[in-house]
Amino acid sequence: MFSAASLAFSQILSPPFRSVLWKSVGLTLLMLVALWAGLQGLMNYFVVVPWPGVETAISILTGLGLLIGLGFAIAPVTSLFAGLFLDEIAEVVEQTSYPADPPGQAMPILGSVITAVRFLGVVVLVNLFALPLVLFLGFGYLIFFVANGYLLGREYFEMAALRLSDKSTVTALRQRHGAQIFLAGLLIAGFMAVPLLNILTPLFATAFMVHMHKRLASGRIGYEAADSTQNL
Repeated sequence: MFSAASLAFSQILSPPFRSVLWKSVGLTLLMLVALWAGLQGLMNYFVVVPWPGVETAISILTGLGLLIGLGFAIAPVTSLFAGLFLDEIAEVVEQTSYPADPPGQAMPILGSVITAVRFLGVVVLVNLFALPLVLFLGFGYLIFFVANGYLLGREYFEMAALRLSDKSTVTALRQRHGAQIFLAGLLIAGFMAVPLLNILTPLFATAFMVHMHKRLASGRIGYEAADSTQNL
């Protein structure tokens, strides 16, 4: 699993990934900035006090609070772009590391949009449930981390695997290797918890799960994929 993660990380920084890297990072940053500016504007519009000093302090504290809150928005925002860029990312990984294997089939555009929206909805619901636990329970961060680990592992694995297998086959494979996929999800959640690095989550998670699916489907979880560094 760790070799697959290391290989995925090295690939997302390689030349073949540059195009999708800039698109994914650019759109993620643009959405986060738009969310911050929109929420900050609403707060400034509705919260009005007659004392300039107090108003400035409230504005600064609100801005900092929103900035922290956007840290929790990384998961939903990156999940939205995961469905849109998954096929591009997976195709590069397949061509680079598994050139002899049959290529995966890209989802239709409508299917990609539906997948992205569905993934976004699930992530938002889970995080809305977990966030109060983070705020009011001492072990809330552990719950938040575990919940995202399970969700990210399951959803990214299915999105990567569905390029090569039908739904029933993917579900059976996920259930058979549930523990390994959950651990992989925890690794993705850990990656997403690192500031600045977390905007690369869709690229890393997709590449990682392509490698995981290849190894689990072939029963070679300890198998080292073909050395892609020759092709980087």
